[in-house]
Amino acid sequence: MDLEQFAALRTPEGSAALDAAARVAGGDPLTAAAALRSAGVPAGLAAAALTQAELRRRAAGKFGPAASGMFLTRAGLEQATRGVVARRRAERLRAAGVGTLADLGCGLGADALAAARAGIRVYGVEADPLTAAMAAANAEAAGLADLFTVECGDATAFDVTRVDGVFCDPARRKAGTGRRIFDPNAYSPPWDFVTGLAERVPHTVVKVAPGLDHALIPAGAEAEWVSVDGDLVEAALWCGALAQVPRRATLLREKEGPVAGAAARAVQLTGSGDAEAPVGPPRRFLYDPDPAVVRAHLVAELAGDLDATLADPSIAYLYGDEARPTPFARCLEITDVLPFSLKRLRALLRERRVGRAEILKRGSALEPEKLRRDLKLAGDEAASLVLTRVAGAPTVLICQPVPA
Repeated sequence: MDLEQFAALRTPEGSAALDAAARVAGGDPLTAAAALRSAGVPAGLAAAALTQAELRRRAAGKFGPAASGMFLTRAGLEQATRGVVARRRAERLRAAGVGTLADLGCGLGADALAAARAGIRVYGVEADPLTAAMAAANAEAAGLADLFTVECGDATAFDVTRVDGVFCDPARRKAGTGRRIFDPNAYSPPWDFVTGLAERVPHTVVKVAPGLDHALIPAGAEAEWVSVDGDLVEAALWCGALAQVPRRATLLREKEGPVAGAAARAVQLTGSGDAEAPVGPPRRFLYDPDPAVVRAHLVAELAGDLDATLADPSIAYLYGDEARPTPFARCLEITDVLPFSLKRLRALLRERRVGRAEILKRGSALEPEKLRRDLKLAGDEAASLVLTRVAGAPTVLICQPVPA
């Protein structure tokens, strides 16, 4: 889509095309296109409307019902923050006293809209003209145009003395190709500018990829990893006055789905990020920590809470004598600990009539689906198989889930 096509979607004819596209989206694209053309919608407008309808349908998982009125791009939707995460971030900024916020590289406006809903005056800056126009349209559709305004320009040129807080989500995809950028120095804005914001603005938050190398975390910053319903979705650096602890893992559980304004249950684990858990042999119960806990390097803190140990210092499975309730890990009861042998494992599962197997792995080169085929499972029983290492040796644990 270009600016001309976007402008066409903003006309009464474009609105009618969007409504018609919403009614046929989700099915066969050729049939949908034919339906719009038969209704008299020009081909170019029909294509643009159907693209928006499909993107809005996919965006409902991130934004809930608000997605039905948003304008989106594929790349922008992929990088946009989930609504529940953006709301929580906005609430934390507001609680810290942030009243004016610059969103540098605001994209489609997901974070800025959440901040505006929290009562923060947001100045968005976006380099791409089409994305900037869409962000402004999204603010208008949400009734927040008085609190969130967008300018198309260079984020590095924005006068940050105008605000008391900055949020920056640097682009991590190459313009034009959409390919992921793994080198932070190639982000837009560049990494040195992003990390330098903390020295210029008292409240600075930077959204980063969950796979961020801990060595890149600025001194004094709080690094937070966030998961939603067990899915690791992002990491953020809280700088300056916003930093409270070295490392934080935040687990969000949505109650009724991603409905605009809905609350989400949150639990948090904090710590230094450099503690080491004790090591010992496998015990009766295995804990599989939430990925936010693992990425935040807080497995040792969780081990202390559970009186648990590692069986291998490099693998984030914990073992304990009791099944202690925790929101930070899934618990399995271990029935067998075997040195890995396909022949022996296949025979044991056949003997126990295991026909359904969940296969988990950490520290194993085996491919779960290939192993599943090789096991030739048959029977009416179920088991969880954990492929891992114990004291460096390839090991398989046969387990049963412990009810939450």
